Amino acid sequence: MWLVVGLGNPGKEYASHRHNVGFMVVDELASPVRADASRDKFSGVLAKGSSAGEDIALLKPMTFMNLSGDSVQPAAAFFKVPPANVLVIHDELDLPFGEVRLKVGGGHAGHNGLRSIIQRLGTQEFARVRVGIGRPPATFRGEVADFVLSPFDASERAELPDVLKRATEIVLDVLARGVAPAMNAHNTKKLQGAKAPAKREAPPRSGG
Repeated sequence: MWLVVGLGNPGKEYASHRHNVGFMVVDELASPVRADASRDKFSGVLAKGSSAGEDIALLKPMTFMNLSGDSVQPAAAFFKVPPANVLVIHDELDLPFGEVRLKVGGGHAGHNGLRSIIQRLGTQEFARVRVGIGRPPATFRGEVADFVLSPFDASERAELPDVLKRATEIVLDVLARGVAPAMNAHNTKKLQGAKAPAKREAPPRSGG
C-alpha cells in the first residue's frame, strides 16, 4: 500500500496559492485511482483507491502546513505504511515553474511541511514529487513567504493543468513500476513548458 500525501493549507482563501499545489495534484489523482468519497480522518481529508494493483490512500492534511506531520504520521501508522511507501507532493521554490521532479530523501530545504513530516516520521527517507514554482521574480514586492502564499499569475495558470497532469503521471508511474524506474524515466526528460530560471540573485529560502 502507498500513502500519497499532497501538501497545502486548508481554507478557500489558500486554495489557489502556489503553496497548495500538492492539494491540487491529489485532487487530480482522485479520478485515475478511482478514489472513493473523501472523509475527514487523521486531521486531514482521506480517500482510498487503487492503481496498478496497489492500494492507495490519498491524504490532504488539514493541519496547516507547518503541522503536516501530525496528519501524515498517524495515517502511516494506521495503514502500516513504511516510509519507503510514503510519497509526498509539494511545491518547490528551487525548481523553475513547470518543472516536476521525483526524489527520495534529503532535507526539508526550509519547507515547513516537509520539516514537520520528517520530524514526525523520524526519517527523511520517503519519496517526494517536487512541483516547481520558481523563485519570486524581481518585480515581486514581498518576502518569499508572501510569494508562496500568493496565486499563480495568469501565464502560470494557463500552463498549470499540464503541470498537474505531469505530476499525476509521475505518481502513477511510481505506483506502477516503483520509485527508481520512475525517477530514471521522468527526471531525465526535457520537460516541456518549464520556464528557464531567471538570471538574478535568489532571495533567502523560506518555508510556509
